[in-house]
Amino acid sequence: MITLDRKREYYEALVSKNTEYEGLFYVGVKTTGIFCRPTCPARKPKFENCEFYETAQQALLASFRPCQRCRPLSHPNHVSAVIRTLVEAVERHPEKRWKTQDFRELSIDESTARRQFKKRFGMTFVEYARARRMGIALKNIRSGRSVIDSQLDTGYESSSGFRDAFARIMGTAPTRLDGEHVLKATWLDTPLGPMLAIADEQSLVLLEFVDRRGLEREVERLRIREKAAIIPGRTRPIDWIEKELEQYFAGTLTQFQTPIRMIGSPFQQSVWNVLMQIPSGETRSYQQIAIALGRPTASRAVARANGSNQLAVIIPCHRVITSGGELGGYAGGLTRKDWLLKHEYAHREHVETDQESS
Repeated sequence: MITLDRKREYYEALVSKNTEYEGLFYVGVKTTGIFCRPTCPARKPKFENCEFYETAQQALLASFRPCQRCRPLSHPNHVSAVIRTLVEAVERHPEKRWKTQDFRELSIDESTARRQFKKRFGMTFVEYARARRMGIALKNIRSGRSVIDSQLDTGYESSSGFRDAFARIMGTAPTRLDGEHVLKATWLDTPLGPMLAIADEQSLVLLEFVDRRGLEREVERLRIREKAAIIPGRTRPIDWIEKELEQYFAGTLTQFQTPIRMIGSPFQQSVWNVLMQIPSGETRSYQQIAIALGRPTASRAVARANGSNQLAVIIPCHRVITSGGELGGYAGGLTRKDWLLKHEYAHREHVETDQESS
């Protein structure tokens, strides 16, 4: 998380067009919806209208699009012709899901594109294209405004591109919902980055960090399984979890009461139920979870179920580690997993200290 002091430092670099900061950060401008390099020649925004990101992927997932003046992802002094060509192609059709044939039509080797994007931006080209699509959909969710407003802010001259990008992820276009089962989605800001919450009027069905690997597919599977359209909006469970997350990150809440609905196989749900019994500030190994289920040889199946959890933090899959005491995997990123465990352990100690002193 970028501190306020670091944000001020980055803003000074932006105003002075300091070339030493090239590649260290990107700035998203809330009033225009674009993100730029530190040396962008455009008129500088006010500090309060800036959002700073350490990677281009973070800016894309926060719904900002690349600036057409400084071209943060395709500046000729920094990237190859392959990257410039692909970035421009994505901007022409941001709703597209890229296939091998699409690379052939541009006379670009797919593995070369993957390698060059990974080296320059820390993400593959497919991850970049996915982040751009997801950013468009999340923009509508984050703003909660009408489709036409979001469409214009995203820069589309016609509605087709925006609607296609939204519908590919969220299902039915937002204006065609008569008679549909509807789930509502909201963007929630947290100290560890934004999260996507999806719920109906009774229960929360998904809570994930927006940069989680595979989130787009996860949302698609959810809407297909539920036979639902997903639109921007709030429900009582979303309001509930927003308040509880604030308390959790403040260290004053260890058990969530927001009503949830677990969507998975019977085995997956049995794993998730055991996870919810792990006390805050403690951890268990995959092997211990398997033993608790009466299936001591099912450690790998437990790990797969753990990774399929759709309710991050609430169902604490971050509390599962390897038998050797290592962190293991976490779809939200190992940095977040480490932070969550340390946060819970520290506040558990505070609770125990308070109880002893009383």
